[in-house]
Amino acid sequence: MHAGPVVGDIRVSTEQQADQGVSPDAQRAKLEAYAQLYELDLVAVIIDAGVSANTLDRPGLQQALGMLRKGQATALLVMKLDRLTRSIKDLSLLLERYFAKRYALMSVADQVDTSTAAGRLVVHVLMSVAQWEREAIGERTREAVAA
Repeated sequence: MHAGPVVGDIRVSTEQQADQGVSPDAQRAKLEAYAQLYELDLVAVIIDAGVSANTLDRPGLQQALGMLRKGQATALLVMKLDRLTRSIKDLSLLLERYFAKRYALMSVADQVDTSTAAGRLVVHVLMSVAQWEREAIGERTREAVAA
């Protein structure tokens, strides 16, 4: 398990998600409980509200990544990987720039910690599934509209 200061990142894209248990307050409570359970030093929790996971250009995420670059944190903690991104391309970019060696990416729901080789493998598998899910939803939507 990772040691060092951790910054939490929360994202909610729609009002409906707040009703499905992924509200900012619910995510914050889970991040704090996870940090307490694993004795992590959670130094900040940053929220992006009303923003899609289709972009990494989110003010909260950029602030959290800035904390990593400035040495204010050594890991990013998210509720679930699909709260961070649903794009394999974006995840690969984040892994290459931040989470390959220097910083850790941890996910509460996915039980992932990229400070280990096994954790990095699991992240890639989970993100492949998330991208497939996004594409399948798009296909079903197009089929329903065509019908």
